Amino acid sequence: MNNFEFKNPTKIIFGKDTIDKLANEIPNDAKVLLLYGGGSIKKNGIYDQVKMALSKVAVIEFGGIPANPEYAVLMDALKVIKHENITYLLAVGGGSVIDGTKFLSSAAVYEGETPWDILSKNIRTEKGMPFGVVLTLPATGSEMNSGAVITRKETKEKLAMGGPGLFPEFSILDPQVITSIPERQLANGLTDAFTHVLEQYMTYPIGAILQDRFAESILQTLIEVAPKVLKDPTDYKAASNFMWSCTMALNGLIQKGVPTDWAVHAMGHELTALFGIDHARTLAVITPSHYKFNFEAKKEKLSQYGERVWNITEGSIDDKAYAAIEKTEAFFHELGIDTKLSDYTKDYEGTAEKIAQRFTDRGWLGLGEHQSLSPDNVEKIVKMAY
Repeated sequence: MNNFEFKNPTKIIFGKDTIDKLANEIPNDAKVLLLYGGGSIKKNGIYDQVKMALSKVAVIEFGGIPANPEYAVLMDALKVIKHENITYLLAVGGGSVIDGTKFLSSAAVYEGETPWDILSKNIRTEKGMPFGVVLTLPATGSEMNSGAVITRKETKEKLAMGGPGLFPEFSILDPQVITSIPERQLANGLTDAFTHVLEQYMTYPIGAILQDRFAESILQTLIEVAPKVLKDPTDYKAASNFMWSCTMALNGLIQKGVPTDWAVHAMGHELTALFGIDHARTLAVITPSHYKFNFEAKKEKLSQYGERVWNITEGSIDDKAYAAIEKTEAFFHELGIDTKLSDYTKDYEGTAEKIAQRFTDRGWLGLGEHQSLSPDNVEKIVKMAY
């Protein structure tokens, strides 16, 4: 196992009817900017619960953060923060709203002229404006980590940011919120969390036995609860295990002491930036091709995953590893997720070359756990995913 340091300061408040505990978490003298997305929280009762819990503090609202948090929209929110002298941010939403709030947390205290530099120049945020979260859509794990991904429509870019100053101070996780989530978004959430685990697990053996077991248990739990969640989102047992699995998939724990990949996300982000495809679905497009292309480097872990998660016990290491890839793709299909780029757009020709050139221009010359995946390799993987 590799050396590591681990600190996660986010307080988790988990369970039924926990949104009313919001009143205890925000300072009484705070001036709060309440951030949310398309307005579904006003239809499902979450907005009313939040407003009631915030009745004793000053609140300004900013809605309309899109599914891929858009830089131009966030810059409008930043103007509100400055003009209204906001001191505390509250994200009420899923990963996109939370990521957008993290950008604002950083941009609100950034002393440079252009906040996009935080992303384009990979500037770590050591201390941001304090913020909390009321989670409405389990998927990204953003409610308990310090990373974010922001889209810029005008340049068709999607870039990541982070730093120790971007952990939420608290996150309220009430599994009952999933009862109003459309099936498509539930499927996205399951796929997103599943792939987050794979990115931290599907590398090569390093003797981190407990970390492997942590990762495998999250994968097994997601596989078990997926059909229950999709069939009946009011099933509280399934909903609670789904929500906690999504958080555990990316709160930093399972990546400590082990090599991680993240090349699937790097390629997937480009598909979202270029075509507007749902983030989770881009991961499902890239994952099978990525594992097939890097089969020799990953087959030991793929075989282990096949045995422990999918109960594939017969055949050689190669046989089990390949069967594991097929099982993974079949799982995505069972969720209603297509796994080829051509399923989402007719304009896929030239995409691989464009992504490879972008990676070259950015100096991303060696992705993956071995930092050996070149832009030429990326081009081949994306073509395999057509």
